[in-house]
Amino acid sequence: MSIHTRALLVHLFTATGAVFAMLAMLAAVDGKWDLMFLWLVVAFFVDGIDGPLARRYHVKVNAPEFDGVLLDLIIDYLTYVFIPAFALFKSGLMDGWSGWVMIIIITFTSAMYFADTRMKTKDNSFSGFPGCWNMLVLVLFALEPAWWICLIIVTLLAIAMFVPVKFVHPVRTERWRMITLPMALAWTFFAGWAAWVDFHPKSWAHWGLILSSLYLVTAGAVQQLTEPKD
Repeated sequence: MSIHTRALLVHLFTATGAVFAMLAMLAAVDGKWDLMFLWLVVAFFVDGIDGPLARRYHVKVNAPEFDGVLLDLIIDYLTYVFIPAFALFKSGLMDGWSGWVMIIIITFTSAMYFADTRMKTKDNSFSGFPGCWNMLVLVLFALEPAWWICLIIVTLLAIAMFVPVKFVHPVRTERWRMITLPMALAWTFFAGWAAWVDFHPKSWAHWGLILSSLYLVTAGAVQQLTEPKD
C-alpha cells in the first residue's frame, strides 16, 4: 500500500465522524439521549485517533488534495457543539428562555472560537476552553443539575473560550501526558458506560466522569501557573 493511499485512508477515517454525527442527530431528534451520546462517544474516540495518524502519515504532504484540518473542524463543530446544544435544549434540562440563551451562547461563541487562529498555544495546548460542549452536556445529563446551574456553567465556559487560560490537549500537550492521556481515555470509558446504562443515577460511571472531567478542565491552568520562568 502506497504512502498516498495510507494518507488518504486517514482522511476517510476522519470523515466517518460526519456519519457518526448524523446517527447521533437522528437519535437526538427521537429523544434517544443514551444512543445519541453513544454515537458522540464513538465520534470522540475517532477524533482522538485521527490526529496522531494524520501526523504519522504526513497527510498534508502525502494527500494534500483534502484539507484534513478543515475536515476535522467541520465534524468537530457538529459533534462538539451543534448536536450537544440541541440535546441540552430539547431534553428539558434547559428549556424556555434559558434554553434559548444557551443555544445562542454556545453556537455563536463556538463558531468564533473554531475560526480563531490563536486557538493553539506553543506547547500544543488550547488557549481558552476548546468548545468541548459534548463532554459538558454529557456530564450535565448524568448529574441533572438545576437549569440555573447549567446556565451559569455554560456562560462561564463560553467566557473562558476567549480568556488566555490553557486547556490541555490529551494527545499533543506533552507535559503530564502520561496522566492526561489515560484520563481522557478514562473519561471516554465512563461516558460510554453512563450512556449505556441510560444515565442511571446510582451508576459509578458518574463519579468517574466527575473526577476525569475536573482533571481535564483544570490541568492546563495548573500547568500554566507552575510553568518555569524563562
